[in-house]
Amino acid sequence: MDSFKVSDKTDQQTNKKEHSKSLKVRISSPYQIYFDEPALSISGENLTGPFDILPGHHNFITLLTACELSIKTDNGMRKIKINGGVMHVKTDMVTVFLDI
Repeated sequence: MDSFKVSDKTDQQTNKKEHSKSLKVRISSPYQIYFDEPALSISGENLTGPFDILPGHHNFITLLTACELSIKTDNGMRKIKINGGVMHVKTDMVTVFLDI
């Protein structure tokens, strides 16, 4: 006879990952840093269309198409026009490489 453990809510709550309420966003090219601050969200576009990154987003990497990145911060919205790039998201850190 097999035995198994039924987990209760206390076990599930203990195993939940805590996510911050902001992202660390860095947008740079080889010779310039365009943005390097905390943000609430960032929006961009890839070949499948527009997308948003919020705190707690899964690890993600994508090729960005020409678009306007929208970065929402505590101080308002910042927009940066780009011709394309690479976005990497890992553990609430978003890195955008331009001009590569």
